[in-house]
Amino acid sequence: MGASPELTQPVLAGKAVELVPLVREHSPDLVAAASDGELWKMTSTVIPGPDTVDEYIASALAGLQAGTVMPYVIVSSATGLVCGSTRLWKIDRKNRKLEIGHTWLSRSVQRSEINTEAKYLLLAHAFDVMEWVRVQFTTDELNDKSRAAILRIGAKQEGIIRNERIMPDGRKRNSVRFSIIDCEWPDVRTMLRRKMSRKPVFAAKHAGAQSHS
Repeated sequence: MGASPELTQPVLAGKAVELVPLVREHSPDLVAAASDGELWKMTSTVIPGPDTVDEYIASALAGLQAGTVMPYVIVSSATGLVCGSTRLWKIDRKNRKLEIGHTWLSRSVQRSEINTEAKYLLLAHAFDVMEWVRVQFTTDELNDKSRAAILRIGAKQEGIIRNERIMPDGRKRNSVRFSIIDCEWPDVRTMLRRKMSRKPVFAAKHAGAQSHS
């Protein structure tokens, strides 16, 4: 079966970034984006490398087919290069909620308008187009950069989930859960628009990574 019609996945375009639906042909672009620093060796998240990218993409597309995942590559408008990936996932139609996750970015675009605008585009699609009531974020308790980035976009920390998952290296990970709900979205939207209007367009080269999932 294909994805539900309600989950038709459009390109989400802003000024500095374009979110393009992930396809198998993005495999070399994702590896190139993650290659500087061998980011697939990070222990706080899962980032695709040469040996894992095909499985990474297959898992995302299986979620799309099941109607629970909308996977994207993040493309810098200034360079035309893929500089990361993100997903709307854990999609729950009955309760009108989802999670923004599996997000990673090149170090050179961290804390830039790339990250802010990508999150804005996803949030706007979830709240304004899909008309859902909750968007959540989950990150590793040890990932201070990701925790700070999620707070900067206006999400509220809800708590720490102990032993929430087992990482590829066997570590039992505690995860921090954040959320934005529908009644908070208008103020968050205004804040993000104001923040984006103050930032110049950022031309990035691949380096490093910041992530949450």
